[in-house]
Amino acid sequence: MNMPPPHIGRVVLVVSNLDRSVDFYTQIIGLTLHHRVDSIAELGTETDTLLTLHEQPDAYPIRRAAGLYHFALLLPSRLDLAVTLRHLLQVDAPISGFADHAVSEAIYLTDPDGHGIEIYRDRPRNEWRYPNGQLRMTVNPIDFEGIMAELEQRPSGWSGLPAGTLIGHIHLQVADIPASENFYINLLGFDLVTRYGAGASFLSANGYHHHFGLNTWAGVGLPPAPAEAARLLWYEILFPDKNVVQAIETQLSKLSYPYKFENGMLKLSDPSGIQILLTAS
Repeated sequence: MNMPPPHIGRVVLVVSNLDRSVDFYTQIIGLTLHHRVDSIAELGTETDTLLTLHEQPDAYPIRRAAGLYHFALLLPSRLDLAVTLRHLLQVDAPISGFADHAVSEAIYLTDPDGHGIEIYRDRPRNEWRYPNGQLRMTVNPIDFEGIMAELEQRPSGWSGLPAGTLIGHIHLQVADIPASENFYINLLGFDLVTRYGAGASFLSANGYHHHFGLNTWAGVGLPPAPAEAARLLWYEILFPDKNVVQAIETQLSKLSYPYKFENGMLKLSDPSGIQILLTAS
């Protein structure tokens, strides 16, 4: 499985209890702890850091604020999804739902601080359908029997998320859909894939089904999450080379859009106040 560039890199979250969250993300979700110093822990696969946790004691869950709806861990295969699903059921993980999106099959969970997580696998692109020229995406029940039948190929036990797992996409609660679309499409260069009514949009690069979900399901005009909340601190977009990042910086400068550009990394906020780091992979 090769994720076409650009794609989502690290996701950085505030949590209220680092010990509890590290246990959850290693023992339940299956990430590997890479590094931990004081109140910060970095986790990922054997080769890549995907998630950074910042402890902030007494941080509380929040729902009605601009920020994270969920981040999504993309597995290399349907077999990997089956192995993960079997493990999640065995440990009584906090599963909040399942969905067959036609382009993918997904498991949804919530971490101890209310952060949303999706674990999914993509169907091959030659199975994606485009009726009337628009990518077909659904919210249907998953085929449990079909997924679990994959386990006949792997009798061994679960050993965490496999090599090749990536942050496939990020879904955000935003204050305003048109302003967010303008930012991600016209400033950062992503493409509109589809809209679900006036309350959700899905954007991508290179024909992917979505790198970004944007929704106002919790309300229009939501403020950013307060500093006292368990929240998304920032997330990273990895571009194919530094020239793309520099081109975005040039565009932002012409428009007088606020940003910081340091050591080839571009730091800025989207129209909802969500912090983003643009880097070159």
